[in-house]
Amino acid sequence: MAIAEKQSKVLYPEGGELADYVEKRKRRGLIWQIVFMAATLIGIISLVALLYNIINSAFGYVALQNEVDPAALVLDVERERLLNSSNLTSSEDDEELAAGVIDNPYAIGFFGYAYYQEHADKLNILTIDGVAPTADNVESGEYPLARPLYFYTDADRLVDKPAVAAFVQYYLDNVNSVIDEVGYFPASENALETDRTILSRAVGDTPTDDAPAADLLIAGSSTVYPLTQQLATRFAEAGFTGNIDVQSIGSGAGLELFCSRNSEVDIANASRDISRGELEACRDAKREPLEFQVGTDALAIVVNQQNTFAQSVTMDELRTIFTGAELWSDVNAEWPAEPIVRYIPGVDSGTLDFFAETVFSRELSDLPKETLTEILQANVSSGLMRRFENDQPFAERSQESVYELVKERVVAPTVVGTWSLVDSIFKRAGIDAFVEDVPNGSLEFRSWLTWRFVTSPQSSTPEDAGIRTAILGSLWVILITLLFSLPLGVGAAIYLEEYAEKNWFNRMIDTNINNLAGVPSIIYGMLGLAIFVRIMAPLTSGTLFGVSDPTTANGRTVLSAGLTLG
Repeated sequence: MAIAEKQSKVLYPEGGELADYVEKRKRRGLIWQIVFMAATLIGIISLVALLYNIINSAFGYVALQNEVDPAALVLDVERERLLNSSNLTSSEDDEELAAGVIDNPYAIGFFGYAYYQEHADKLNILTIDGVAPTADNVESGEYPLARPLYFYTDADRLVDKPAVAAFVQYYLDNVNSVIDEVGYFPASENALETDRTILSRAVGDTPTDDAPAADLLIAGSSTVYPLTQQLATRFAEAGFTGNIDVQSIGSGAGLELFCSRNSEVDIANASRDISRGELEACRDAKREPLEFQVGTDALAIVVNQQNTFAQSVTMDELRTIFTGAELWSDVNAEWPAEPIVRYIPGVDSGTLDFFAETVFSRELSDLPKETLTEILQANVSSGLMRRFENDQPFAERSQESVYELVKERVVAPTVVGTWSLVDSIFKRAGIDAFVEDVPNGSLEFRSWLTWRFVTSPQSSTPEDAGIRTAILGSLWVILITLLFSLPLGVGAAIYLEEYAEKNWFNRMIDTNINNLAGVPSIIYGMLGLAIFVRIMAPLTSGTLFGVSDPTTANGRTVLSAGLTLG
């Protein structure tokens, strides 16, 4: 009766009140819908922002400062291979090289195109992959051994010694009128215009005409030598009264002298561009080298005129001829079984460097293990080599392992700048300018999301650390837990439910099992530490079976973890 009276007192809205009530519920629902949609939108925006941040941070350019330039290490290796070949003559004098090939029907050599032109009636020039060194092929870049010709000077020398600026101006104005006569290919008008702009910025308003007499010293490439000598002669005939000494000593030797402190060299001729190490040496000597491209050379691969079997070679055959083969028949079975006699430029020659870089183009990571071991041995102490050998004999190391040692101990790269993906895309010019000022600097595009993070073990070095150990440990713990707890737990449950008698002992076990459901997991961890790690350490560490390891002899193993979870 009381319940019926209470229910009769419950009032339900009717008519207008019902409509107002429904409208209020709609407004509340709309508000909650807006709140939900806003929260969802904020969540989506947050996820997009997080994803953007991850991608932007995971990719980008990294500026490295290397203790030793990797390209220089590779160049040294290839240069040594060339210079240590059998039946070899090397010289900085291209005339001597040409004479050697002329005198031997089984000889082969290479030097600048001008020297081939000078002896074209006594030499045969080879095509490379079927491409001849013609003006059209050189200009188009089809001929693989075409290279720019340079000379270098610096702004201070141009301003302090007006005769240098006057000669450079004369050089740029007249080089294309004599370069065909010398035997090279002319530089483009764009290249010469760039040269004139560099000269103009260096000397400013200082006039380059009617320079006072002074002695000029020009040293460097034997390839550029005949071109510079020709222009020096014409400059003197045009009225210059000073002495111009042009020396043919090789690009490397010329740039070394030019970049030394208190150098007397005004201009350095080069048949290759200045290397990073030479550039740093110049900066140490307070000289900022200015580069002038004055022509193009096609490196001529020549044989004796009596050689009728070798008319065209591939790049692979060229590599074999100058390093791997002893006989011509080793290169091509149809060629005669006669010794290959080689004539190549000397160790300071830019021509040799260009040939090695172009024909034997390899990265440091591509070198064989034996070569990498030799590089490591030549650049680290004997004590460190013994330590590496004790850690793991080099005979058992992989090529990748030795490369990592060379990279870490010899190249020794240090990160000096990093950029996000967005900055890497939109600020490339500034990044390049930054790297230019870094001694032995290099630029790499890196992805920080790599499988190496998953496959590498733990390490105290952050950049080498990975999660492989953690992943494998987790999988082993799960496997041990399943192998231990599944049969034991299921078997115990079936026994207690179906077969066990309802006595006080089994009821106590049931009660304790139910109580364990409310025990915090940390208690299980403490229980496992006490029982499996401490008390059962001889078993869980393997000491009981004679297979213990110093790092796991204390019982802290995946077996202990698996048994604890089980």
